[in-house]
Amino acid sequence: MSEQLPETQPAARAPAQSTPTGAMLRTLGLVSAICGLAIVSAYQGTLSAVKANKIIAQERAVFKVLPGAKSVDAYMIGSDGSIEVAREDAPNGVLRFFAAYDETGRLQGVAAEGAATGYADVVRVMFGYSPDCECIVGFDQVSSRETPGIGDKITVDKDFRANFKSLEAKLNADKSALANDIKVVKHGSKTSPWQIDAIAGATITSRAVGKGINDTARALLPKLVPQLEKIRSKR
Repeated sequence: MSEQLPETQPAARAPAQSTPTGAMLRTLGLVSAICGLAIVSAYQGTLSAVKANKIIAQERAVFKVLPGAKSVDAYMIGSDGSIEVAREDAPNGVLRFFAAYDETGRLQGVAAEGAATGYADVVRVMFGYSPDCECIVGFDQVSSRETPGIGDKITVDKDFRANFKSLEAKLNADKSALANDIKVVKHGSKTSPWQIDAIAGATITSRAVGKGINDTARALLPKLVPQLEKIRSKR
């Protein structure tokens, strides 16, 4: 009688471990919430400093475009067309400007920002307007990402900057609009006092400067000039 070998039992398999999906999601959610809170806190914590620095930069630009100014006040044109002290909570789209005064508190001029698309990005400038000559008497770049060595010539080219020593910005007879639009012309072809002689090789950036100034002047001056007496003296 033959001997029977004992049957071999298959080895028991370890149970598969389930992925703790819920725990992972909770952890990711917690991390996301902490990161979001940190970002918001950092933004809120630096917002006041950013606003303060922006105001300082704007005032410095005003002093550059109106060299005789000793103090600056910020204003805006309200929804009803009246001049108001500028407010942080003012709605978007209001016309903002700066009134600059000399050491006696007499109005030296008005400054405002203009912006237009250049070759690579938006070119933002500050320009100064003198009510005495009804002309632009200075300009300075606020921000730009134009091609170094070409587009940035607007800040250093003496001939180009000479355009803004007395650039005509007169209103028409009924003060409803500019008598002549401020236009940029090909280098060497300027024939009128409201024209800007472009920089050779940087025509697109030159045109952005002219368009930015013209657009702001067209919107601001017809509403501002008839009310200048309201800001003739420092508040």
